[in-house]
Amino acid sequence: MKYIKHIISVAAVAFLVYIFTFYIDGEMGAILLAFLIIAPLTSLLFAVYARKRIKVSFDCDAYVPKGSALTVTINIEKTGFFPFAVVEIKPFVSEVFGETDKVYRLSMLNSYRKTFTYEVQALIGGNGSIGVASVYSCGFLGFIRFKVKQGIPDAASVGVIPDIPDVKTSSQLYRAVADSVVTSDEEEENDSALQFSANTTPGYEHREYVQGDPIKRINWKLSSKKSKLMVRLDEAVSSVQPVLILDLYRNSSADIRAAILDEEQIIRSSFGLLLALVKHGISCRMAYRTALGEIASESVDTPEYPAQLLLKVLSVKVASDTRIDVSRVEDSVCACIIATTDAGVGFAAITDKLESTDNVSLIGASLNTPNSTELPLWYLDDDNNFKMV
Repeated sequence: MKYIKHIISVAAVAFLVYIFTFYIDGEMGAILLAFLIIAPLTSLLFAVYARKRIKVSFDCDAYVPKGSALTVTINIEKTGFFPFAVVEIKPFVSEVFGETDKVYRLSMLNSYRKTFTYEVQALIGGNGSIGVASVYSCGFLGFIRFKVKQGIPDAASVGVIPDIPDVKTSSQLYRAVADSVVTSDEEEENDSALQFSANTTPGYEHREYVQGDPIKRINWKLSSKKSKLMVRLDEAVSSVQPVLILDLYRNSSADIRAAILDEEQIIRSSFGLLLALVKHGISCRMAYRTALGEIASESVDTPEYPAQLLLKVLSVKVASDTRIDVSRVEDSVCACIIATTDAGVGFAAITDKLESTDNVSLIGASLNTPNSTELPLWYLDDDNNFKMV
């Protein structure tokens, strides 16, 4: 159907040339007829030649704040001296950006390289992609074009950075996690004090500070009691650090826009809680899925690091129907919080791998997040308070 318009146009021109040649001016009609044959062939030659001599590339920032415009630069290069007629380029963006249906057409008769830019709006926080949907080599008459299949760049991953909410410390979830850390810390200090009193050297949980030890591992409470700097060993630190597990699960049959909105809210909620805890001196660990499908678990103990960790999470494309594997995540901690977009059917694949669920809580995207477990499910409301479903 899309070629009917061109066929009708060519047929109409051919009919007029026929009338002109045989009924008006035969000599001029012959010239017009020759032109109508030569011009399409020349246009076809231009389009066919350019088909394998076009190279397209593009460049843009890897991250953009939500609500900002992302500038994309597209470069077109040709090889060889023969002129091109028209190059047609159609960009594409994923759902985290505003739609762009514009098609760009450029002539490269005398240029070996051309560049143009366009902007897209970053609307939803999360991982998105930008690329070139199609490139066509077109003849100068406008009705001949061939799709270019070589020299097309792969799509680029772009992270849209959402705002991180300032979670209120009066939230019950925050207070529950903070209380569990304080309780575990006090129990550890008591155990260490017993070991220290029975031996001339510190016990298994702590040892005296030596030059080069990380400052973050100093137990200041115990150090004040002993009048010397005491540092926690790795095992001790892991036992008093709450762990946040980020499960960005996307059902392949779900509405894409609804799915990425839930993912954005999960990211905001989990990083909001993480930042609130770290700001008040509670070191945490966060586990997330990497681009290779592996599970990374990182310790966060400064208020500056969550912003860096957020960029790592946003650089990973969400894989459909894939949940995070917690089998390698140490769950024998004072508190374990799993932030998930869907705790419904299939969520047992996560909870079954945990040694114990006594200290486990869930964070959902909203009040309507499915929960097939008996674990408490929390969501972040519009006032930045965590409320239980």
